[in-house]
Amino acid sequence: MKSTWKVYVLVLITFLVGTSNYVISGILDRIAEALGTSVAAAGQLITVYSLAYAVGTPILMALTAKMDRRKLLLYSLGFFIAANLLTFILSGFGFFIAARIITALGAGVVTVNALSIAAKIAPPGKQASAIANVTMGLTASLIIGVPLGRMIASSFGWKAVFLAIAIVGGMAMFVIAAVFPRIEGDKPVRLIKQLALLKKPQVLVALAITFFWLGGYSLAYTYISPFLLEVTHLNESLISTALLMFGIASLIGSKVGGYSADKRGILFTLVSGMVLHVISLILLSFVGQSVIVVFAILILWSFAAWSSAPAQQFNLVTLVPESSGVMLSLNSSMMQLAMAFGAGIGGLIVNHVSLASITWFGILGVLIAIITAFVLSSMSSRYSAVQSAN
Repeated sequence: MKSTWKVYVLVLITFLVGTSNYVISGILDRIAEALGTSVAAAGQLITVYSLAYAVGTPILMALTAKMDRRKLLLYSLGFFIAANLLTFILSGFGFFIAARIITALGAGVVTVNALSIAAKIAPPGKQASAIANVTMGLTASLIIGVPLGRMIASSFGWKAVFLAIAIVGGMAMFVIAAVFPRIEGDKPVRLIKQLALLKKPQVLVALAITFFWLGGYSLAYTYISPFLLEVTHLNESLISTALLMFGIASLIGSKVGGYSADKRGILFTLVSGMVLHVISLILLSFVGQSVIVVFAILILWSFAAWSSAPAQQFNLVTLVPESSGVMLSLNSSMMQLAMAFGAGIGGLIVNHVSLASITWFGILGVLIAIITAFVLSSMSSRYSAVQSAN
């Protein structure tokens, strides 16, 4: 099997991982109904998953750094498949929580390892493209996986989504075992050394941008399905289409954000994207029951939110270029913590305020991120001035 096709197998794996993660938001109302719990309580499944992913992934990667990459991918993928099967087989909210923790631990190692393997098996000069392709698997899960999951849940029940993920994952595991070569592990970087970057004020402020931007986004997106059904009164048959449009807009936003960061600069791209993010959430708060208007605002929201992602990643890489890999790893954990925070706070808001108010609290998070972006820019300017003077 040529390396190009092996990369596509890795793309399929990250697609499955992303779908298992993002699909919860797309079928949250169905899960809550089936488990006999509230939408707010069901939303904590995302909190638990994200916390386990954020904390567990760097620890597990540090512990398994020397292990053969192919073997590690098979083990972690097997762990991930087993967790999805448990989700399908077991009943009860407590068992589902446990299954989500196991899923997250497997998913984190699978994702990081898939990116690492892609770079190692790609032909010379095409490593970056291979990594980009594998990353696209996660984006595709938002575009295809979430609306497809909603359709499967509507036709066969929400648990069938996780059975389908496990079956396709098992097929991918068989291919990896049959055709992927042994791949040497990396020289381990101690976790303490990775965390040492957090002592730098600029790094902490930069990561705070991720936390508040994605936290504000997650707070609203986690409850998107019940929001569309109960607040905008969107017809059930249109939910899958709305989620599909949302996913397509996220891909376009990410592409435009990367182009803008190169041409117009990081600060302009970050701030303009987040300002549009705020505007779209304000509009979503006042939208009536017009399907066209709801779809248009959802597209604007997704486009704006994800246009910030490549700019923020580029921001972190340029901040500490000699430790770009560690910075991206820290950012990945921060993104999961932000999603956990957003889902957790969102649950409290739905319970104690209202489902309709989640957009306003999401706006607050993004506004803090905008202020933080300007704070970082000011700090960077002062640092450059001091360096020039010396």
